Amino acid sequence: MINASGNTLIIDIRDELSFEYGHIDGAVNIPAEKLDKSDLPKDKKLLICCKSGLISDTEAEKLRELGYDAENLEGGYYGWLKEKLSKEVVEDISQDAERSIQKKFRKEIWNRFTQSVNEYELIRPNDRIAVCISGGKDSMLMAKLIQMLHRHSKFPFEVKYLVMDPGYSPANREIIERNAKRLGIPITVFESDIFDSVYNVEKNPCYLCARMRRGHLYSKAQELGCNKIALGHHYDDVIETILMSMLYGGQIQTMMPKLNSTNFEGMQLIRPLYMVREDDIKRWRDYNGLRFIQCACKFTDTCTTCAPDSRTVSKRMEIKQLIAKLKLVNPQVEYNIFKSVENVMLNQVIAYKDDEGRHSFLERFKEE
Repeated sequence: MINASGNTLIIDIRDELSFEYGHIDGAVNIPAEKLDKSDLPKDKKLLICCKSGLISDTEAEKLRELGYDAENLEGGYYGWLKEKLSKEVVEDISQDAERSIQKKFRKEIWNRFTQSVNEYELIRPNDRIAVCISGGKDSMLMAKLIQMLHRHSKFPFEVKYLVMDPGYSPANREIIERNAKRLGIPITVFESDIFDSVYNVEKNPCYLCARMRRGHLYSKAQELGCNKIALGHHYDDVIETILMSMLYGGQIQTMMPKLNSTNFEGMQLIRPLYMVREDDIKRWRDYNGLRFIQCACKFTDTCTTCAPDSRTVSKRMEIKQLIAKLKLVNPQVEYNIFKSVENVMLNQVIAYKDDEGRHSFLERFKEE
């Protein structure tokens, strides 16, 4: 098992977003594009790590040419995670995980989860909900929260815990199944060939993959008799989407807490973590000693989307960093961004759009 003690320094060259999601204990994060600009120690062995060990192999070779004692971590972070999990007994920690939600994280997680469910009327009597689990920290926590709510609900509803395998490697699928078992979540796994379908698509493969995955989830949920699918987007996803829409899309819109499907009649999408903060999810994860995958598609398995020119990753990270800087000046900035789409003054905007089309302020403007 690898560690960061002694004369070895583990350098994780993935983007900051991936590093925050999960990393080797003791590793430091220096994204690949900043590696040659960093003041690295020459008195230590440098162990270079990416997702699967491909990009890091090249970077380690470059460092050796510069005189550093550098090696590649074969298998990358996911290889390390698989090795770590294989040496652990699959212990059922569901009761401890639930207890931490009820006590230590009650205010930050449970109360905000139930507030989202109640305020936006996300779960109604006799609903049949497909809880969609990608394998990451957000969807796993959402599944545990809905499981707890289902157990103590004042009205009846049914739940299916749905995992779609769009072509995961056996190691990544095993990580998902192990975590579900540890948390006591009875998952139903079904397979698709989405990764093979988008693997050779050059333009926006991640966008196409996401659309196809959602379509398959809707279809499977409907087949199981469900009327709703639940996704694990959280508060930070919402405010980042608002700013990305404004700064890169030239429009004001948000990630809605629930939506009616346009392609699957009678189906609805809900987001029960709508008011839960990502930092609190991370704290719950770390408190319970859990490790999750971020994205297990073939692109990230071969590290092509952890490259520094990955547009989706870089733009979302830019927004995260912008919000963090703004928060230093105004601690309320995140709350204000969130509330801004609840307090839209239609008589003080130049134009807006609805189902009937575009409306200009001139339609109601009266000359003095």
